[in-house]
Amino acid sequence: MTKFPQAKELPTDVNNNRLKRNQEVLKAIKIGITCRLFVIGFELLGYIYIQSSSIFLDAISHCTDIISSLFLLICVRLAQRPPDLDHPFGHGRYEPLGGLLLGVSLSVMGGVMVFQQMMAFFTVEEHRHIYPWAWLFPAISLCILEIAYQFLKFASRRSNSPALAADAYHFRIDSCTSLLATLALVIAALQPEASVLIDHIGATVIGMLMIILGILATRINFHQLMDKVPNSSYFAMVKAAALKANGVEGTEKIRIQLYGPDAHVDIDIEVKPTLTVYKAHKISQDVRLEIQKAWPAVRDVTVHIEPYYANDH
Repeated sequence: MTKFPQAKELPTDVNNNRLKRNQEVLKAIKIGITCRLFVIGFELLGYIYIQSSSIFLDAISHCTDIISSLFLLICVRLAQRPPDLDHPFGHGRYEPLGGLLLGVSLSVMGGVMVFQQMMAFFTVEEHRHIYPWAWLFPAISLCILEIAYQFLKFASRRSNSPALAADAYHFRIDSCTSLLATLALVIAALQPEASVLIDHIGATVIGMLMIILGILATRINFHQLMDKVPNSSYFAMVKAAALKANGVEGTEKIRIQLYGPDAHVDIDIEVKPTLTVYKAHKISQDVRLEIQKAWPAVRDVTVHIEPYYANDH
């Protein structure tokens, strides 16, 4: 063989699936922004008339989510940029980097809100009471957010998109803050003499939830930036795909890096020791192709060739 073999191109449907998934993620983010804008406007209207700290904190929590969604929208678009000379593995780390910054900001904002509410305990207006029907505002918001969660959960399962699943989970978290606000205002309606104090307590709990969720988001994105080993299901999928390629006798080490919407796979495969370099190289191309077909998020695959011996396992 006097000519180097041409690299095998990915099937069209792999690139189409990657593009379709990105479009669905962007569409989901836009739907989420629209939904949250409605909820925020509705709850701020309630705050103007009722002056409830729980409703205000719930609305502020949703505002941070909109900022998060807008920032995520920018990061998703940046992460879609193809590899270049300065970034040979692509730009996928824009997403976890954005998530890390948003997680820190959410925790800081929650801390500020908790401090403000604790200071408010010393200046509770005894003559002021919360309207008994104030709980309707966060309750209606809760219903809207839960509907959005179910919609995105269905869409994530249909497209097998972890990004959509994460966004759906974010809506479930939002509904939890609305549920806390609803419970606080229901209790306040049952105890009108202490309604303002109960309202502040409910707002404090929401602020503490923001701190916890911010820390969790920071931790998850930090681990991805530091190349923490991903879930074992990814390794099983990569191994099964590699073994589909003709000529692969087994696999050894598998290393996976996740960075936003992209992934990089480094795998050792075993082939018959008598194969020529040319044939072993063709098998490595088939392995790359099978892995990317099974997992379109994989942008690059590095294949190491090892000789296979039956008694060496």
